Amino acid sequence: MNLENISIMKKEGMRKDHEIMVYALSTCIFCKRALTFLDVNHFAYKYLYIDLVPLESKNAIKNELTQRFKENVIFPFMVIDSREHLIGFIETEWKMALGA
Repeated sequence: MNLENISIMKKEGMRKDHEIMVYALSTCIFCKRALTFLDVNHFAYKYLYIDLVPLESKNAIKNELTQRFKENVIFPFMVIDSREHLIGFIETEWKMALGA
């Protein structure tokens, strides 16, 4: 996935036990809750507001995620350690997956 020309945001945190990438929408309340959850639990993570990138890039990212994880993209879409993923924000699932 070519994200060279897209500015991925980075949040520092004390917990670096996982490499976390969140694909989100800037207007999505569940996405905001997910990012707040990561902040409150002091995780370091990266995120990208997919609705703020050019349409061509947005489609390429969604296609890549769909093909890679064999799942429809629902936001937020979190990729953990480049291997696992979670769709949507269900706090208990995020806690289990991240050991929070």
